[in-house]
Amino acid sequence: MDLPTGLGSFLTSRRARVTPRQAGVPVVGRRRVAGLRREEVAELAGVSLVYYTRLEQGRARNPSDAVLAALARVLRLDPAERSHLYDLAHRTGRGTPPPGAAEARETGPGPAGTGPGAPEAGVREEVRLLLRAVGAVPAYVLTPAMDVPAANDLARALVGGLTGGRDGRANLARYVFLDARARELYPHWEDVARQTVGFLRFSAGRRPGDARLASVVAGLSRADESFRRLWAAQEVQEKTHGTKSFRHPVTGRLDLAYETLLLPGDTGLSLVVLTAPDPRAEAALRLLGSWTAGRPERSADDSAGHPVRGERRPASASG
Repeated sequence: MDLPTGLGSFLTSRRARVTPRQAGVPVVGRRRVAGLRREEVAELAGVSLVYYTRLEQGRARNPSDAVLAALARVLRLDPAERSHLYDLAHRTGRGTPPPGAAEARETGPGPAGTGPGAPEAGVREEVRLLLRAVGAVPAYVLTPAMDVPAANDLARALVGGLTGGRDGRANLARYVFLDARARELYPHWEDVARQTVGFLRFSAGRRPGDARLASVVAGLSRADESFRRLWAAQEVQEKTHGTKSFRHPVTGRLDLAYETLLLPGDTGLSLVVLTAPDPRAEAALRLLGSWTAGRPERSADDSAGHPVRGERRPASASG
């Protein structure tokens, strides 16, 4: 599958969302579209209409940084969208992977974090030790395709999707869209779904030849209408930091802050750490940690993040 993340499609989608009033364009008479016209974008960016049309049609190659900066300004792109624009514009060829991803060809399913299709998923032992060392807060390793090749116990207890999938790989995107438990865990599921798709599209712009990423996108596109709708919207997001809400069966509602840190020397891998921004969330994490420490040993098929039927659990932190 070729990831459908062309420069033209992205420019068209961003142009459609900027109103003439936002761009300072006078409106005369009736307009067929709410967003900007091609000629308006071209004029505001200081390029010819012919050249801009060629960009949207995918017939212009290697636009200069000055042109891209002008387009980013006119289309009111945020930092993640601006980075995505440059990624799409500076590809060396259709489907060509970036340096270090040439070996990203998937030959079949394998265990989480292994296999020739995911060179970025080999987690060093030092990183695994780090995950265990920060056991007081949930932490996990994330790939561009949203595979989770390693996580600490508290992260697995918090998010049931970190236990692995049918192909042996834990994948947060598949969990969000294909596992009914995700809609129970995330009270703001629509926001999480939009952020998930935005991150996958951002990754796809940066890694157009990543076979594992293409496989995840293709599978979700076939399986879920909500994913198809959000993917078509061309939104991009880079998961750097923010807050996320959970509705956990043990702790009740809790809001956690997250930080995403790139792992130097580990191509494509990030470390995601969730922390408690207030005393109530801190108490909820301690409760979840005590429940995790007291759980009986489970098989791989048990649902982490959700008490086993008949298992006794402590009182909810929410009372």
